[in-house]
Amino acid sequence: MLNKAKELKNFKLNCLDGEIGKVKEFYFDDQYWTIRYMIANTGGWLTGRQVLLSPNSISSIDKEEEYINMKLTKAQIENSPSLDSDKPVSRQFEEKFYGYFQLPMYWGGMEMGGAGGVFIPYPIIENEKEKLVKSKKKSDPHLRSSHNVSGYNIQGLDGDIGHVEDFIIDDETWEIRYLIIDTQNWLPGKKILLAPQWIENVSWEESKVFVNFKCEDIKQSPEYTEETILDRNFETSLFQHYNREGYWHAGSEVRNDFVK
Repeated sequence: MLNKAKELKNFKLNCLDGEIGKVKEFYFDDQYWTIRYMIANTGGWLTGRQVLLSPNSISSIDKEEEYINMKLTKAQIENSPSLDSDKPVSRQFEEKFYGYFQLPMYWGGMEMGGAGGVFIPYPIIENEKEKLVKSKKKSDPHLRSSHNVSGYNIQGLDGDIGHVEDFIIDDETWEIRYLIIDTQNWLPGKKILLAPQWIENVSWEESKVFVNFKCEDIKQSPEYTEETILDRNFETSLFQHYNREGYWHAGSEVRNDFVK
């Protein structure tokens, strides 16, 4: 099922033995646009500290009751590695984290992508392999905050066209399927969707997302509203508009060179 990241914010975490906190935001990696961690605020439960949780530890999402059901006990979360909120997540911390929860690490070998390293969401092209080797040497996991990236400007081939408002997440694979783009400064009231594989590159320093489309093409894309049903019919019309093959087709060509 597809869910908006901001909709999941403040969902309560339901452990095997009771509640323990609420969702604050998500960390995704900037090479595969896949959610790696959910940041939970445990204020009122664990003296207010923030903890990281892997999507692999989620059993289900109850949108009606606004619960995220976990496959963990409260004690397991209480005793999890402590994260310094003022420091970025390091590879050293991640290794400790995955060791504690006994989960497969998402980097290395053929287990790149997916919440727990069980599939590859985007093919690795040659220069991406080189980047992965370099990033491992630098111990840089390339994690980005969904909260911080919201607001990034969208740069088309011939100008600015809007900004990132939210992300649509597939809760089966935990891939980011779409970025919700608000174009109200250019097109009053209209929002559209862009898939991560259509992104040419991202300048994290300039807070800009570059796409290889003209602004007019983006203007004419199917409108996304709160009432839009994100079914395969809508997705098909979206991909057809940009003359791209849907991600649901095996072997569809995607681009993964996101890091500038």
